[in-house]
Amino acid sequence: MQHATDHAADRHDRIRVRGARENNLRDLDVDLPKRRLTVFTGVSGSGKSSLVFATIAAESQRMINETYSAFLQGFMPSTARPDVDVLDGLTTAIVVDQERIGADPRSTVGTVTDANAMLRLLFSRLGTPHIGGPNAFSFNLATVTAGGAITVQKGKDAKAEKVSFSRLGGMCADCEGRGTVTDIDLTQLLDTDRSLADGAITVPGWGTDGWMVRMYAESGFVDKDKPVRDLTEQERADLLYREPTKLKIAGINMTYEGLVPRVRRSFLQKDREAMQPHVRAFVDRAVTFTTCPACDGTRLNDTARSSLVDGRSIADVCAMQVSDLAAWLHGLDAPSVGPLLDGLRDAVDSFVEIGLGYLSLDRPTGTLSGGEGQRVKMVKHLGSSLSDVTYVFDEPSTGLHPHDVQRMNALLLRLRDKGNTVLVVEHKPEVIAVADHVVDLGPGAGVEGGTLCFEGTVAGLRASDTVTGRHLDDRVSVKDEVRTPTGAIEVRGADRHNLRGVDVDVPTGVLTVVTGVAGSGKSSLVHGYLAGRDDVVAIDQSGIRGSRRSNPATYTGLLEPVRKAFAKANSVKPALFSANSEGACPACNGAGVLYVDLGMMAGVSTPCAECEGKRFDQSVLAYRLGGKDISEVLAMSVAEAERFFAAGESRVPAAHAVTTRLVDVGLGYLTIGQPLTTLSGGERQRLKLATHLGTPGGVIVLDEPTAGLHLADVAQLLGLLDRLVDDGRTVVVVEHHQAVMAHADWIIDLGPGAGHDGGQVVFAGTPADLVAARSTLTGEHLAAYVG
Repeated sequence: MQHATDHAADRHDRIRVRGARENNLRDLDVDLPKRRLTVFTGVSGSGKSSLVFATIAAESQRMINETYSAFLQGFMPSTARPDVDVLDGLTTAIVVDQERIGADPRSTVGTVTDANAMLRLLFSRLGTPHIGGPNAFSFNLATVTAGGAITVQKGKDAKAEKVSFSRLGGMCADCEGRGTVTDIDLTQLLDTDRSLADGAITVPGWGTDGWMVRMYAESGFVDKDKPVRDLTEQERADLLYREPTKLKIAGINMTYEGLVPRVRRSFLQKDREAMQPHVRAFVDRAVTFTTCPACDGTRLNDTARSSLVDGRSIADVCAMQVSDLAAWLHGLDAPSVGPLLDGLRDAVDSFVEIGLGYLSLDRPTGTLSGGEGQRVKMVKHLGSSLSDVTYVFDEPSTGLHPHDVQRMNALLLRLRDKGNTVLVVEHKPEVIAVADHVVDLGPGAGVEGGTLCFEGTVAGLRASDTVTGRHLDDRVSVKDEVRTPTGAIEVRGADRHNLRGVDVDVPTGVLTVVTGVAGSGKSSLVHGYLAGRDDVVAIDQSGIRGSRRSNPATYTGLLEPVRKAFAKANSVKPALFSANSEGACPACNGAGVLYVDLGMMAGVSTPCAECEGKRFDQSVLAYRLGGKDISEVLAMSVAEAERFFAAGESRVPAAHAVTTRLVDVGLGYLTIGQPLTTLSGGERQRLKLATHLGTPGGVIVLDEPTAGLHLADVAQLLGLLDRLVDDGRTVVVVEHHQAVMAHADWIIDLGPGAGHDGGQVVFAGTPADLVAARSTLTGEHLAAYVG
């Protein structure tokens, strides 16, 4: 690949990368034009994220962090310099990815986009009656009145004077600004037939040998050997409600607190959506969340809700669908706050443009999908005054109906036209089409990727002989014949969120696609009325429980037969081949890295010198299976492992079956020992799917399985969906990709719009009938796709 001559005068107009070797990149050289929209393409695992996120964005953010004081750096994540020879021309990088926005219970769509801050300012200026400044409308600030004494210096004399102050905040005092109040079911905290010593406390993670239970048992306030039902009134009160009390247990100073307030602090101050599944299940059983009767769920006190603008309180405005809020703001005539009103209108209009007009500003961020969260972040940056910034996006089309993709493209171009460099990792042809510059990586995934296959215009990519170029214009035809359903799952009167009493039959024994514009009610229907049923397995893109020690081998159960095979071949114990057990490197305890705490500065992790990052004791690495040690097996890609376990001395049928399923779901490029924390949402979903492929029958629900899939991999996914149905399963897919729609046996289309304009079944039938009718937005786009 030829590059422009590296003259100093040129470097201000491009980002120059030379010798990039991060992850699977192979000494990659590339020049990226600044103040242009560049799209990075290539099959899954080809190295796109390694180049864009792990190299360019990571180095920009690392260099900015180094400008802060050592004290501040101590609170920032520590990152090493990317493995690259030359990286210059960088500007400040802002990463807009699909990581869930922090699910703090006080975080809403309005607070994370600053729209709420502007609204509070608007109400403090225009609201009648006037109740105070912007803080008076904040549900995160309580009303505070305090008094005290300060020392005042007057000439040579110093004396203390009494002062008092008050701050008028908008927080509802009853629910502390959360909008909900809670009650606790004591039967879920305690087994009253048991004693404390016998395991009476049933809170998750509170084992009888743990410090928390030990504190209650050895406090002296309760007879630990007496069944809870036989406790005296005083013992029961001390166990459940006693005020914080200092005491010493086993020589350690501790603060004893009643079980109920302890559980409230430990569980109820965290957002339910952010909890681990088993903890969430406990909270759902033990805790009843009800709308706060004092504020009616608005989070605001009576004073904050009494001030009105054009007949509406700030609570009314935040509860409005954003598209309605936009209309309301445009109808306000207030020249005295003209600039503020213009900024607020622009911010709210951006929500509508990007396809989020169905949200409300009081929507908790913990309830947003990854795609919605990414677009909310985009709205925030659209209103930014910064220019000449590098914005990095990770598949911004995720979760978007074809109708909404064009609007999203327009916003990407707006960011570029403000003088910014926009880098987008994307697979959809509709997004690739608007690029000024395209970088295609490959040709394959994992060790077969990491090279530059094409760099240039979209037209040049289409004419190239790369995998992306060949598949850019792929189209899937509507089926001539569809499968006959074996029955139906009935949904009647569905009214969750924006659904309007929906009655629909989901056919069994076929492939059904549920579609519709973003916010039309797809997830409410599928996850609210299908996912919770018996014999239904819902597989989404949420995180997988585990630490950096967890990997595909441990998650899928692949490691167990491998350890046994190593043990049998070498006549030793299987535990030797676990980095979490007897086989761990003693220097790093099987972590592969050593962490050095540098006090107030950021800690540093370095590869373990003893095992060189292999995680195992040197004596364990002497044992072989098929000529490879356990660390070499874990370093294999899934596709390599599938071949390795298929035959010969290394034949392990159980391991081969697992790797075959991983290849079937398109994860052949992953390393079987790769930390789960490095997987994308789409990869996590396909990994979960692979674990369910070995069990026959049932209903499988998938949420956008094409997320993260290259055009060339979509055909493989369709083949997998067919095999699932042919094996006797019912498959229900929430999806926007036209190829999946065209391949379906049955389509359920929700709409016609989003939010309160959606929530209805606007079509149910075969893809051919949908194309013929063209009666919905989905029908129009599908007809254009296949036509």
